[in-house]
Parts: sequence; structure tokens; C-alpha cells
Amino acid sequence: MSGSKTNVMTTIVLAGCLTVFATTSFAQSSQSGQQNQAQPGQQPNPNKDQKPAESGSSLEIPSNQPPVNAEEDAAAKAFQAMPNSDLPKKITAGEDFLKKYPDSRYRPMVYSALVFEYIQTNNLEKAFDLGDKEVALKPDDAQTMAVLSQTIPRAMNANTQEPEKRLAKAETYAKRAIEITPTLPKPEGMPDQNFVAAKNETLTMAHSGLGLVYLRRGKFSDAIPELEQSVKIDPNPAPDPVNLYLLGMANVKASHFDEAAIAFNKCAALAGSLQNTCKTGAEEAKKQGATQLSAPK
Repeated sequence: MSGSKTNVMTTIVLAGCLTVFATTSFAQSSQSGQQNQAQPGQQPNPNKDQKPAESGSSLEIPSNQPPVNAEEDAAAKAFQAMPNSDLPKKITAGEDFLKKYPDSRYRPMVYSALVFEYIQTNNLEKAFDLGDKEVALKPDDAQTMAVLSQTIPRAMNANTQEPEKRLAKAETYAKRAIEITPTLPKPEGMPDQNFVAAKNETLTMAHSGLGLVYLRRGKFSDAIPELEQSVKIDPNPAPDPVNLYLLGMANVKASHFDEAAIAFNKCAALAGSLQNTCKTGAEEAKKQGATQLSAPK
């Protein structure tokens, strides 16, 4: 796992794919086998205040690949060195590289970078396609799997085609990332503190993705511990408000109204597009807790 890419974990936020708390309807009971989609809305957009991750300083080269020519090697290094300040330019450079060198040993590096760039520019279908290709080439790429596991269910709405197929893919990626991340070796020269933070960022996204998969399927008791873990291990100064919002929703659906209010209040304390939604959520949870019986945990 490359520590230079870890900032990508904090750049994906939910922006409108879930409706306001009072009218949001997630999946029905998991026993029904039916799935209701979130209301149509804007796809996830990048956090514009978050600086994109810069490319790493070294290329990851499979040892079983034949040597490349100097031109290909230079092109790969030039792409990796490009800053993320001009996303369309970097995307074009990456796509041009893949066309010119379709069998390049550097494809995993280019795919991984393009997944991030396409998510940043809201071209999610392209990001998902390249993400699948990257994982096929590097089945131990926990970061890419974590990114996909979180982004896929967040991007879903009532118009999503084959929703269960997408949820199944997100679940697979999330569980695989959670399984392999603790086993990954520390890159040479990376400080221990940075390595732990990088792993926790990966796990934060994977647990978030898995929690939302369960939430969309109506498995609220399964969603809650995943979302709690995502919030608990988030190494960033402030947790992702989306995860707090989703944790509040899961607790409401499970009739844990006090816990829901706590999660919503934490979300409401963070500036952002979900602040007012979470304030409403906290108020509604308190009202429900005063008039309805809370379920045992």
C-alpha cells in the first residue's frame, strides 16, 4: 500500500444521493428480499476543500514482467509525476498511456490513479470500470477496493441498474479490503505512524461501504457495528459526516433512538452540506424516542 495515495480516502463525500432524513426510505426488511433505492439525486461529488493525493515517487513494477523500453518507462513516470491540479489533463494523459501501451506493466498504477481522478470529476461509471480492471490485475489492492466499496453504494439511486449486483460487488470489495489490510507489509521508509493511519483510512472506507450495503438491504443490526467502526478508526481530525449520518439512520431504523440522536448531533456539529439534515435527524430521533419504545441493543 502506498502512503502517497492515502488522501484519496477523505475526498469522497455524499452529496444528495440520499434525501432529507424525514423522507428518506432505505431498503425494506432483509426478510422481504426487496430493495428500495434511495431517491434520485446528485451523484457523490469530491470535497472541493480537500487537496487530492499526489502521485508517489516510485513505480510499482511486477517482478515477472519483461523490461520495458525507455519511452514507456519515461511516459509512466511522467504520468505519475503529474499533479492533480488539472484533472482533465491528467485523465487524458492516463487514457493516452493506456491506448499507447495496452499491455504495460504500469497499468495498475495508471488504473489506480484514474479511478481517483474519475471519482473526483464525477464520472463514476468510468471509475467503476477501471477499478474492476485494477483489482483484476492487483487482487491485493486494498485501497482501490475500499474506495469502490464505499463509492458504489453511495452513488446508487432509484435509477441504478441491477442494484443488487452492485451491492454484492461493493460487499465483496469491502470484506476483502477489511481482510487483507491488516496483513499488508509496511513500505520501506514509511514511518509507523503514517502506515497505521494509511491502513485505518482504508479500513474506514471499507467498513463504511459495508455498513451502507447492509443499510440499503435493510439489515440495520448488521449496518450499525460497521458504521460505528468506520467512525471509530477514522484517523482524520474530524470524522466523515456521511458516516455519522448513516449511523444515525441505521439506529433510527433499528429503533435505537438515543444512539441515533447522538450520531446525528455529532454530524450536525460538522460544517458541510449534511449539517442541517443531521440537525433535523437529531430532532426527529428525540421525538421518536419520546413516543416510541426503543429496541434493546
